[in-house]
Amino acid sequence: MRFLIHPLLCLGLVATLAACATSSPPPVAELAPTGKLRAAINFGNPILATKDAATGEARGVSVDLARELGRRLGVPVELVTFQAAGKVVEAVTAAQVDIGFVAIDPVRGAGMAQTPPYVIIEGAYLVKNSSPIKSNAEVDRPGNRIVVGNGSAYDLYLTRELKNAKLVKAPTSPAVTDTFLAQNIEVAAGVKQQLQADARRLPGLRLLDGRFMVIQQAMGLPKGREAGARYVTAFVEEMKASGFVAEALARHKIEGAAVAGPQR
Repeated sequence: MRFLIHPLLCLGLVATLAACATSSPPPVAELAPTGKLRAAINFGNPILATKDAATGEARGVSVDLARELGRRLGVPVELVTFQAAGKVVEAVTAAQVDIGFVAIDPVRGAGMAQTPPYVIIEGAYLVKNSSPIKSNAEVDRPGNRIVVGNGSAYDLYLTRELKNAKLVKAPTSPAVTDTFLAQNIEVAAGVKQQLQADARRLPGLRLLDGRFMVIQQAMGLPKGREAGARYVTAFVEEMKASGFVAEALARHKIEGAAVAGPQR
């Protein structure tokens, strides 16, 4: 006999299991070995974090998650800020920080432990209004150059996937559009929301319809912290199931990002 379980019941079970997993004493020695939780925050992805225009303080869903995790561990949180995802990866891999917020990628996964995703975002292409390129399918062609943030999820993905177009590396993701214009490159690639903001800021630019990739944003920890990784994985699942992530996205007025589904 087969039994069907209602999707809402599944979510409730996930939330219950995650809550049970994080209700046990947290492995503070693994997650905060210096007595504080050092959290790498990437300002290069506006979906995750930005600087408050009035105070200059970090704000965003990743900041909220870091502070909530620190609260549960009972330790202060030190926000270590970066302008590029590649720098976050380096800091986590070298255990210079205790947690980071980065896209899931097999290259990055070789140097760190990664949780299931908490947020799903889209990667898009930007071109000039005068460009003959009309669709995503026309980008990977001989003669086209695509500028990406060095070490970003887009860089790693396109390095694997491109067959004909060539990649050009900007120092950071926020510098992609400026590099695109300064070097008269055919296409810019990055976070859809960042490129939309650039198109509003600068005349003569347009986004191609749709997306060329989906990015799964997760929390990462240095390798070798197995108990810590299990705890943070359960923490992420609870934060999704409880509505914490959705509320953070709404509070920070983030559009175009979705809460990732529960891990099966």
